Amino acid sequence: MSRIKIIVEKLEEIYALRIFEDSDPFRVLIRTILSQRTRDENTDAASALLFSKFSTPDAIAYAPVEEVEVLIKKSGFYHVKARRVKEVSRIIHEDYNDVVPDDLKELLSLPGVGRKTANCVLVYGFHKDAIPVDVHVHRISNRIGIVNTKNPDETEIALMKVVPKMYWLPLNDLFVQFGQTICRPIGPKHEICPIAELCDYYKEMENQM
Repeated sequence: MSRIKIIVEKLEEIYALRIFEDSDPFRVLIRTILSQRTRDENTDAASALLFSKFSTPDAIAYAPVEEVEVLIKKSGFYHVKARRVKEVSRIIHEDYNDVVPDDLKELLSLPGVGRKTANCVLVYGFHKDAIPVDVHVHRISNRIGIVNTKNPDETEIALMKVVPKMYWLPLNDLFVQFGQTICRPIGPKHEICPIAELCDYYKEMENQM
């Protein structure tokens, strides 16, 4: 059994996949834009407030920017993000007839949409095989020793080479939950880690003791 297969299966034993919870592509797109440089709980709060008042591309596109700012304030950098989600919503409404594209290249053409955001839309909005790489995925992949990369874009490319495609879809969700609860940036909980024996970082720490 491959190392990747064991890691994914062990994480699936303790984490429920959230991929299918809210798979509306437009909501996924806007939520992921709001998630940039903030914590998940702030993203959740800001998204809930925004969608409770404006839930469609045209509604957000034509909403007063000041009102959008108030609704998404908890996400941080709300002046920039308000204008960004309005512009993206306008493009989705006017250029795509309210249908979010399911093509990576087209998603990347939207203002403020990078590879992580685009891949999140593909995975969580369309359930397509892709690997969104955020801080958790980048950190954990390197810490475990699956890849040896310097930035998220390099990590995505490297993971696509070593991770079988059948595991691309759940990888982000599993690693995010794992990174939030056990494999934390500071003070990882080695004592309860289900994949410690497969982790290069853990083996290194053990050798130093």
